[in-house]
Amino acid sequence: MNFETYDLDLSGLECPLPILKTKKKLNEILSGDIINIICTDPGSQRDFEAFARQTGHQLIESKQKSNFFQFKLKKK
Repeated sequence: MNFETYDLDLSGLECPLPILKTKKKLNEILSGDIINIICTDPGSQRDFEAFARQTGHQLIESKQKSNFFQFKLKKK
């Protein structure tokens, strides 16, 4: 089975919008698909870790760049 990868640029959005927009996208995609997320909200790293723990989706990657954060989330 081929899985899709989606990009979600959430730059400029503050909590709780990055998580809400990610949840909306997760509802539109299939299990096993991956979302690459870019955020500028400083709290997003903690938020995405907690979101993955609570929902069972896999946080494959969590990186902080100079002025933004990158996440890779796999739908359960």
